[in-house]
Amino acid sequence: MRALRILLVIVVILAGVFIAIDRAAVYFAESQVAERVRVPGAEIGSTDVSIKGFPFLTQLAGSELDEVDVKITGLETSANGRTLRISEMNADLHQVRLTDGFSGAVAARAGGTAVVSYADLTKAASADVAVAYGGNGKVKVTGTVQVPGLGQEISRSVLSSVTLVDGHTVRVHADKVPGEGIPGLEGLVRKKTDFEREVGGLPKGLKLEKIQPTAEGLEISVTGTEVTLAG
Repeated sequence: MRALRILLVIVVILAGVFIAIDRAAVYFAESQVAERVRVPGAEIGSTDVSIKGFPFLTQLAGSELDEVDVKITGLETSANGRTLRISEMNADLHQVRLTDGFSGAVAARAGGTAVVSYADLTKAASADVAVAYGGNGKVKVTGTVQVPGLGQEISRSVLSSVTLVDGHTVRVHADKVPGEGIPGLEGLVRKKTDFEREVGGLPKGLKLEKIQPTAEGLEISVTGTEVTLAG
């Protein structure tokens, strides 16, 4: 009986040691992965990685992680000479295969959200244009134009719809532009307030799926398969 108690104590101690080692390994791996996350053609402000599942060491031995949550802050993407900053992107990656001697990783599937603030969307718009939340799933776009013949600038604010084009481009289009009987005014205003910006430089395999204007910014759902996390 005493021998059984001793054996149980030893098992408990060994289990505790294994859990401690496993958790320490997870912490180290998370910091290493965060440092190695790269997005081709984009600048990253900071990255936070959380590896799910237990035990971690058996996942590592099999070179595949069950689930990895990645949070990227300040992701600056560039496409067609235009820069668009994503304030924050959160991605849930599943069945993450470790490659190239653990220096790279590819997720079988992924999903998450990205947020573009209105301040960053304003920077990505044309000159003399400001973008803000317009309520009810719309954005308010204010633009200033020079009207030929009047010799003065006219500023107009419009409510615009935001949609996705081809899974990688954000389109902002005014629902209605007041012309006020001034020839050509609507066209001039739309040249300022209507625009498209491609979200380039996303991790390979990841695409935009749905977009929704909120009070905090444009909330974009992202999804993908065979998503390259690092390498």
